Amino acid sequence: MTTYLIRNAQILGGAPQDLLLAEGVIQQIGTDLDATADVEIDARGLLVLPGLVDLHTHLRQPGKEEAETVLTGTQAAAMGGFTAVHAMANTTPTADTAEVVEQVHRLALEAGYCDVHPVGAVTVGLEGKEAADWDGMHRSAAAVRVFSDDGKCVDDAVMMRAALEYAKSIDGVVAQHAQEPRLTEGAQMNEGTVSAELGMPGWPAVAEEAVIARDVALAAATGGRLHVCHLSTKGSVEIVRWAKSRGLDVTAEVTPHHLLLTDELVRTGEAVYKVNPPLRTEEDVLALRAALADGTIDAVGTDHAPHPEADKTCAWAVAAMGMVGLETALSVVQQTMVDTGLMNWQGVADRMSHRPARIGRLTGQGRPISVGEPANLVLFDPAYRGTVTPDAFATRSRNTPFKGLDLPGKVHATFLRGTATVLAGALTELGEDA
Repeated sequence: MTTYLIRNAQILGGAPQDLLLAEGVIQQIGTDLDATADVEIDARGLLVLPGLVDLHTHLRQPGKEEAETVLTGTQAAAMGGFTAVHAMANTTPTADTAEVVEQVHRLALEAGYCDVHPVGAVTVGLEGKEAADWDGMHRSAAAVRVFSDDGKCVDDAVMMRAALEYAKSIDGVVAQHAQEPRLTEGAQMNEGTVSAELGMPGWPAVAEEAVIARDVALAAATGGRLHVCHLSTKGSVEIVRWAKSRGLDVTAEVTPHHLLLTDELVRTGEAVYKVNPPLRTEEDVLALRAALADGTIDAVGTDHAPHPEADKTCAWAVAAMGMVGLETALSVVQQTMVDTGLMNWQGVADRMSHRPARIGRLTGQGRPISVGEPANLVLFDPAYRGTVTPDAFATRSRNTPFKGLDLPGKVHATFLRGTATVLAGALTELGEDA
């Protein structure tokens, strides 16, 4: 296995130090290390962060390989600095059985660019009617501990209660897509001034907030662990903050696009801005940033949602909802949180690695950057600034809302248990490094 000596890197933005990576772990950390390695990297000016962990990724395979595969999705993850992702269940067939989650798990092992933890569906086919085989998925080789019908809401309170109770029994978590379906029938964008002016059916904030409030009450009643997917409104923040103040086991994530973009962009008519939940107001954006900074929101989840070009370059009303986000997430967080002074790099490591790993109950990810720990690391250049160019993405899809924007920061290298998946800003050929 190739060994690496990283010189003069700033761990979490601290003073420059050297790191020796060998046999899958961090062997040494110090100044002017007297050590040799197969590859020496001059990391002057680069940050070292723990490998990023995403609780919310859509890899599309099986069934929608024209948009993404486990291979291309994990390559995109590596390019974004991620060493572990959770793959949502809305594949075709749905990941609601041991067989499907094991297929995704196996494909990820074959790809090798990133750890993939399949998320099991709460209900069969995401239809909300019949409980999926939770125990079979948990006992499978994929060892599922996160369950979600993401893309659809578990709106049946009896089903949600049962899922929370089962998750409690295995120290798992239910990740809820908070969307009251009757309040969002036909909705195309955030309900507000812009939707009224455009004459578009609106998606009210209360459709998200009502579900979160109900689920917080169910979590309190069951003692189960609730995770709120892609929280997007100021009111949702207040509900989660209240739940945490009562000591309830409730966590939440926010997407990079909800930290930066607002519903004003819908005026362009470009369906690349159509997403679920919708882009909200500037007031919501600022509330989300503040909540991520103070820890009310625990994690940044990309909700990486690749789509074929035809599904996004069409009329808004028929366009698919979703945006790709793995390769731009860290840059957006730098711009919205670090460069604004709301968060330091230790905070970024906490919200993009430590806490998501803890929520997903991952043992080898989200670890401290210390001697003896797994060498899951990112070398990141915060001084870089460049234009987002979708054609350069590793993901199979190009539906990014950040096309043409200048964003800061660039991943220089990603290491998965000491194996370089990205070096000098480019994907490596795995197999040569083993």
